[in-house]
Amino acid sequence: MYGCVHSASKRIFALSSTQFIPSKKTSEPLKKFFLLQLIFISSLQAAVLPEDRADILYHSYDGGGAEISGPSYLVRKKFSESVSASVNHYVDNVSSASIDVITRASPYTEERTENSVSVDYLHEKTVMSLGMTESIENDFDATTYSFNISQDMFGDLTTVGMGFALGDNIVGRNGDDDFSEDVDVRSYRISLSQVITKDVVLALAFETITDEGFLNNPYRSVRYIDPENALNYIYQAEVYPNTRTSNASAIRAKYYLPFRAALHGGFRYFTDSWGIESQTFELGYTWPYREDLILEFTYRLYDQTKADFYSDLFPFENAQNFLARDKEMSTFSSNTLGLGVHYEFLKNGTGLLKRGSLNLSWDYIDFQYDDFRDLTVTGVPPGQEPLYQQDANVIRAYVSIWF
Repeated sequence: MYGCVHSASKRIFALSSTQFIPSKKTSEPLKKFFLLQLIFISSLQAAVLPEDRADILYHSYDGGGAEISGPSYLVRKKFSESVSASVNHYVDNVSSASIDVITRASPYTEERTENSVSVDYLHEKTVMSLGMTESIENDFDATTYSFNISQDMFGDLTTVGMGFALGDNIVGRNGDDDFSEDVDVRSYRISLSQVITKDVVLALAFETITDEGFLNNPYRSVRYIDPENALNYIYQAEVYPNTRTSNASAIRAKYYLPFRAALHGGFRYFTDSWGIESQTFELGYTWPYREDLILEFTYRLYDQTKADFYSDLFPFENAQNFLARDKEMSTFSSNTLGLGVHYEFLKNGTGLLKRGSLNLSWDYIDFQYDDFRDLTVTGVPPGQEPLYQQDANVIRAYVSIWF
């Protein structure tokens, strides 16, 4: 089922070696969250190849009536001093009874699989990467090709990066074999990381994304007041523009404290041609509790304005050219509290294994919607239902082995 719960799983996965290019199935705050994380990660990489490594991850999202979980497997391998490759397999098992589903359809379950491959080439101070990702589910297929290049300069204190990605997506609709729509996605990005002092690292990034094609959800509807009964409302299908341009700018800094701990913070500003603007603030503290045990605490604030054509309740049918009632297109905010634990083992290696780590993280997310109402509450006039809110728990547990 084509729905926003698919996007929730994107939030909980930060292990893949290949670039995540959000498809149009991914809800807006989660797109922007991953865009920010990806930019920061890529902009802080120096001109070295990744180490040989294998990761096994379990992820879980539980919130707003949606449950998403599954495994992921990642392997990185160098084939020479200048070439390395990685493969990744990722699975979402979705069970949804979210408010989007229960007010217009029936709860459902499904599986989404994603397979990625990437190749990195190192030449002196330059790293070039090619990647491909395929994502398959019963009503949506996505293929993304990406190219990235980064260059170290000025004594390796500065790293400049650029990238391009091309996404070809096909949208289907369950129960309608004749429904098939295309979506083309283009992404362009630049990044800069700079060592300011021995204790301070700064990263800047900018990305622009263009989408063209069928950009709305084929299952989603808007509501409008019943012209024959003002105490009732009627549904009609959403209608979106077929083009969109999004821009995101991000800055992040990390400060290493004298006692091995570190502070980090970031800010990201997003805007698009649909009228959405958002801001994300993030603060974190990394604390080496013991030589082999590291704790991390994070807080993230997200705030978003609605799309120009969004409304929780329209006054009449076809009230305007474009119509949306997706809660991810509404005005809302979220607060995230995170805790991470990182334990290192086999620090001296054994046999073919160099070292390993166990990692567990938990995020609690609270969503507050300013103009999206809870239609599960009945017996009140349209537009006077209580505002919707939800929370979610996100868990990531994975083991990494270097060899």
